[in-house]
Amino acid sequence: MDDGLQTGRRESLTLSDAKTFIRENTRLRPVPHVPEISLYVADEAVPLWQKTEEELGRMGLPPPFWAFAWAGGQALARYILDNPELVRGKRVLDIASGSGLVAIAAAKAGAAEVIANDIDEFAAAAIALNANANSVSIKWETFDRLGDDASPEPFGVVLAGDIFYERNTAARAFSFLQRVQTQGACVLVGDPGRAYLPKEKMTMRAEYEVPVTRELEDAEIKRTKVWALGG
Repeated sequence: MDDGLQTGRRESLTLSDAKTFIRENTRLRPVPHVPEISLYVADEAVPLWQKTEEELGRMGLPPPFWAFAWAGGQALARYILDNPELVRGKRVLDIASGSGLVAIAAAKAGAAEVIANDIDEFAAAAIALNANANSVSIKWETFDRLGDDASPEPFGVVLAGDIFYERNTAARAFSFLQRVQTQGACVLVGDPGRAYLPKEKMTMRAEYEVPVTRELEDAEIKRTKVWALGG
């Protein structure tokens, strides 16, 4: 894998530099709803967001989604660990992986290969650190698989935790998930009731009460569901 992450301030920010930044600004802690997995997470979003902009010399960067265990990801990871036969021996893609939580759960559940995809430049470093902390092997990538021209590769399972939070992203994500499903993938989504989830086109598989932080959500417990695309 290429460990050069392109930045605005320097010629490049290496994967090693990004890992150092994450270690210095987060703590390794068990995930509340999935205590079998530990992640490097932040205490507060805004200060870390500002630091990532300073580190990269850019303004207007997306929030550091990789620094938190979001409700949808927690629920989906819990579901995968409790139902390992869904991914065991299969090639799995975790789209918009963030911290890599769902990808790590798939690897722990026995997936033959796990690819964690996220466009955030720090996400690759977070996924690498978190995979190592949990003693699993995960491949990471930082290109946009949701693009209209993207030709999906064949996967046995495609996982998406908390991706339907914004209208445009949700539309692109759903189009991509439909495409991979037509190629034979089982598509599973973790979602805590985001406005743009197309529930009418999905089947609920499980429901959880997921502990989250008030820094991220409007409640300390989010009722979160796992959905399957189609039946």
